[in-house]
Amino acid sequence: MLQDTQTIRYYQRITDAFVELWNRGYRTDDMRMYLDGYLAALRHGNAIEPLLIHRLEEEASRYLYDASNFAVTQPQRQHDYY
Repeated sequence: MLQDTQTIRYYQRITDAFVELWNRGYRTDDMRMYLDGYLAALRHGNAIEPLLIHRLEEEASRYLYDASNFAVTQPQRQHDYY
């Protein structure tokens, strides 16, 4: 579980980007490459501690591979009764 506020912000950005990429037609392999690049940038920029980056990677991977996060919901049809 993430507890550091900066790490939580990065997690929110990543998961929002995952949903955006999914809606644009990208799939899990593409989003995994996105995550790898994002984490590499965090490591290279020393944005947060390496341990926090590792935890962020675990949580983001868990989110990525949970199919329920990308389930398409069908809108409810309204029935007009005359």
